[in-house]
Amino acid sequence: MTDIVQIDDDGIEQVSLKQYTEKAYLDYSMYVILDRALPNIGDGLKPVQRRIVYAMSELGLKSSAKFKKSARTVGDVIGKFHPHGDSAAYEAMVLMAQDFSYRYPLVDGQGNWGSPDDPKSFAAMRYTESRLTPYAEILLSELGQGTVDWVPNFDGTMDEPSVLPARVPNVLLNGTTGIAVGMATDIPPHNLREVVTAAIRLLEAPKTTVAELCEHVQGPDYPTEAEIITPREDIRTMYETGRGALKMRAVWDREGGDVVVRALPYQVSGSRVLEQIAQQMQAKKLPMVADLRDESDHENPTRLVIVPRSNRVDLDALMSHLFATTDLERSYRVNLNMIGIDGRPGVKGLGRILGEWLQFRKETTRRRLQYRLERVERRLHILEGYLVAYLNIDEVIHIIRTEDKPKPALMQRFSISDIQAEAILELKLRNLAKLEEMKIRGEQDELAAERDSLQLTLGSEARLKTLMKKELLAAAEEFGDARRSPLAEREEARAFSELELTTADPITIVLSEKGWIRAAKGHDIDAAALSYKSGDSFKLAAPGRSNQPTIVLDSTGRAYTLASHNLPSARGQGEPLTGRISPPSGATFEGLLTGTDERLYLLASDAGYGFVAKLGDLQAKNKSGKAVLNLPKGGRVLQPAPVPEAAAEACVAAVSNEGRLLVFPLADLPQMARGKGNKIIGIPAARVLSREEFVIGVQVLAPTDALVVYAGKRHHRLKFADLEHYRGERGRRGNKLPRGFQKVDAIAVER
Repeated sequence: MTDIVQIDDDGIEQVSLKQYTEKAYLDYSMYVILDRALPNIGDGLKPVQRRIVYAMSELGLKSSAKFKKSARTVGDVIGKFHPHGDSAAYEAMVLMAQDFSYRYPLVDGQGNWGSPDDPKSFAAMRYTESRLTPYAEILLSELGQGTVDWVPNFDGTMDEPSVLPARVPNVLLNGTTGIAVGMATDIPPHNLREVVTAAIRLLEAPKTTVAELCEHVQGPDYPTEAEIITPREDIRTMYETGRGALKMRAVWDREGGDVVVRALPYQVSGSRVLEQIAQQMQAKKLPMVADLRDESDHENPTRLVIVPRSNRVDLDALMSHLFATTDLERSYRVNLNMIGIDGRPGVKGLGRILGEWLQFRKETTRRRLQYRLERVERRLHILEGYLVAYLNIDEVIHIIRTEDKPKPALMQRFSISDIQAEAILELKLRNLAKLEEMKIRGEQDELAAERDSLQLTLGSEARLKTLMKKELLAAAEEFGDARRSPLAEREEARAFSELELTTADPITIVLSEKGWIRAAKGHDIDAAALSYKSGDSFKLAAPGRSNQPTIVLDSTGRAYTLASHNLPSARGQGEPLTGRISPPSGATFEGLLTGTDERLYLLASDAGYGFVAKLGDLQAKNKSGKAVLNLPKGGRVLQPAPVPEAAAEACVAAVSNEGRLLVFPLADLPQMARGKGNKIIGIPAARVLSREEFVIGVQVLAPTDALVVYAGKRHHRLKFADLEHYRGERGRRGNKLPRGFQKVDAIAVER
């Protein structure tokens, strides 16, 4: 876009508001991106960090110096280089001093510099003292050796370095986070030894792939001993693209039945974790935890103790839940966005970052050597002049004493340069005695050898690379350490479901004729004796546990799932099922089941068809349920019969309304998830449709059970052995029951 600037008669420039705001915003954006939020690939520092480190070096605050008040440093930073708020500069300085925030701190602090629990709890800058760490020398040691460009400060009164001549890829070692305009950066810290090894490999073999570099750089290395659980493949993809995510998980041990957390993820507060766990305990969502303790001290910076309620608690499952629901496991965004050697921001992969940094380092090393070579050659040139002066000392003194302008006279008489003549004239009298020929020639020899070595290195790419490699290895030897954040493969954390957190209390679910449901505590409940609404009465009851699901079967053969622990108490008259589920219009409720997912039930219709199903297969996630039992024409749903644990020897007993009883092995029926099932007892379809004959009930009996048949006020008890007379093949008509039981009302199992 070209700016159209109009100048009126008074000489005032006029720009449209649209053009002015666009230009102003773009200028601001570029300032924030390049001069505030993003680090430079060369030294890995944002401008404020670079200015703090440089200002401290100018104050003489090296690692061997005495501590000085932080306010003094901040004053120099904002007064000379960084015209922003003092609190912003001090906070940046604090971050560089916290060993739990920086992998390799740049500032050595004395006083309260915050804690992992509360990084913002540092004391004011008037109370704390600081100096640079030895590691900061890696960034500063070559500063005065012509290695980098210098730019004017904000008011043009002095110069500051545009970048520091770092000897290692600090952009990866300490990482950084920042939000610019339209872009952000999230660079995790890394291990010095790993990064140096990778840089050397790339230096020796420029075509090294990211996968090969990952043999050295295993992953980020945070200043905490928590585990990085991101898969290696994802880490490699992150290094290839420059974008991704990392997941860290706390490290814990078993100690006498208790859980002891001894390392937390990066920037996670121990007190915050305990608060999150305590909130779950108060909300009764963590019944298996009895107590929490924070036993952290100077010797054990992180020691959080979680006491389970009993030694039967599965600690692995408990910790998996806590990883999923608290900051004991945390994800970190990775966005390797930085200002490259071309001065432009960009997201770079690991290979490109190290490649560009090696270019920066090669240029820095070349400039340092060239600067030293120029100094050596200048000194050699001056020494030649000193040698001339020494060999002609009397004549030199005579010219200086007698000539009004001794410099031209010296230059003419001895054929020396202006620099040499100036050096001779600046000599103090007391130094004349030192101008001994042997000393001069000795220094000349040393400098000449150094000059030749410098020229050889500058003229050979291989020698330059060897020098860079030696310096990288020396830095790794001096400041490198072992990896702190181990990489581990772990299963994905899983939070407890609501059912898993529910205690397994015995309950009896009661369903009324009108479809009202409730749950009574215990199994010894006389459900028929409970109070019901006017016009309503008892229909079905099922004993179970509060952490087991309740399945309701309607008259259309659909199954619905309810959470048993959420059912209303039997102290009241319950709630209508239609408030919790959405059955078809006109449907009634004919079946009530509960138990574990593996519990087996016999599902049947009064048309004489049925099958065995697992309770887990009947469960539905939505309110409208799922179709389970297909009904033949005229058929109706029977109350499902529970299958005893001794299912191998169990038998099915089916009774029709006309008093016919058929008994056959349960194994003859298939196990299905849904369907019509197989024929249980033979009743003609026409008789079912006309409701002349149909099945009254089906039951499954173990060898220790007895079958009770009810007809009016009479009942007939048949032991398992007594059923032999009624045994037959599945699908037969069955045999007639004794006189008086030709009109059966119901059958039940006596266990």
